Amino acid sequence: MMQEIEIRLAGQEISRIAGGPLSGVLRLLEGEKEIFIVCDRQVEPVGKRLMEACEGVVGMMPIVASEEEKDMDTVLDICGRMMDAGLSRGALLLVVGGGITTDLSGFAASVYKRGIRYANIPTTLLAQVDAGIGGKTGVNFESYKNMIGVIRQPVFTYLCAEVLETLPKRDLLSGAAELLKTFLIDNTSGNYEKAVRYLSEGEGDLQALIFGAASVKAGIVARDPFEKDERRKLNLGHTFAHAIEHQARLRGEDLTHGEAVAIGTILAARLSEGLGISTGLSSRLERDFSAAGLPVRCPYPLADLAEAMDKDKKAAHGRISFVLPERIGSVVIRDLTAAVALNTLASSGLAPALCPEKDKDRKGND
Repeated sequence: MMQEIEIRLAGQEISRIAGGPLSGVLRLLEGEKEIFIVCDRQVEPVGKRLMEACEGVVGMMPIVASEEEKDMDTVLDICGRMMDAGLSRGALLLVVGGGITTDLSGFAASVYKRGIRYANIPTTLLAQVDAGIGGKTGVNFESYKNMIGVIRQPVFTYLCAEVLETLPKRDLLSGAAELLKTFLIDNTSGNYEKAVRYLSEGEGDLQALIFGAASVKAGIVARDPFEKDERRKLNLGHTFAHAIEHQARLRGEDLTHGEAVAIGTILAARLSEGLGISTGLSSRLERDFSAAGLPVRCPYPLADLAEAMDKDKKAAHGRISFVLPERIGSVVIRDLTAAVALNTLASSGLAPALCPEKDKDRKGND
C-alpha cells in the first residue's frame, strides 16, 4: 500500500511525498507525455528500469554525482541534453539519485525554459530523509557548499526502501546523521530513541523512521517554504558541517556530508552548553552518535572553520543563525558572529578535546 504525505501551502498542495515499491511510482507518472530522466551513474540500472516501464520517457542522462561535479557546468550539460531531446515547458524531469543529483537536477529544472516540473526518486537514505524533500536545489561555487541555487518544490518525492538495499554502509550512515538531526528537532513518538536503537542494534522499522523524518520535514516546509523562520531549524549542525566540508575539499580529504553533519551537530550541542542553553546534552549525543557508527570528533582546528562560516550563504550582516539543541526534540535559534560562536566553544573548555590538531599524515575522521 502506498503511503502519502501532502505538503500544502494556503490550502493548496505544492508537493507530495509518497512511498512504496519502485513499481508504484508508475501511478504517479500516468499521463506524462514528456519525461526526461537524470540519474546518478551508480544507480543507472534503476533509471533504465524506469525508462523501459514508462511510455512517456524521451531520454535519459546519467551523471557523475560528486561534489566536484556539482557545479554550473553540470547544470548546463543537463539543460543542453534536455534541449537536444526537444523538451517543452510541459515536460517533467525525473531525478533518480542521491542529494547531489537531486540538488543539481532540480536546479536545472528550475532554469530550463524558465522552469519545468521535476520529481525526485531519492536513492540514498540522506536524500530520502532530507535532500530530496523541500525543494532546495543548487550547486557549489568556488568550493563553497550550495552557494548558488533556488527553492523550487518537486511535484513529488517518491521514497522507495528497496533502492537502499545495496547502499554501502558508509552511505547509509551518512543518511543516519540527517535522520537523527531531524528527530532532535521534533521527537514525535520517540523517534529519536527508535532511530538510535535501529542504528546501534538493528532493531526497528527503517521505512517507518524514514516516513517519520519525512513527515517532520514536510510539516516544517509547509509552514515555512522559503526558510524565513521555522525552516531554519532544519539547518541544525549544518553551519559547522559546511565549514568542515569546505576544509575537507581544500585538503583533498574524504568526508561525506552526513559525517560532517554528525560532527556539526555535536559542535552545535557544545555551543548550546557554552551559551547556557542546555546542560549535559552533548555528552549524550556523542554517546548516541558513536553507538550509531557516526564520527563525533572534528578533524580540523576551530580557527580553520572561521572563514567558511563567515561566507555561509545564511550569513547576514556578519551574523549567522545558529540552530542549537536545548533538549531532545527541541531546538532554538541564536544569531551570532562566527567569531563569537568559535570563541565560546574555545573558552568553554569543551572544544579543545573535541577538535584536536590533525596529524599531518592522517586523513579522514578520528
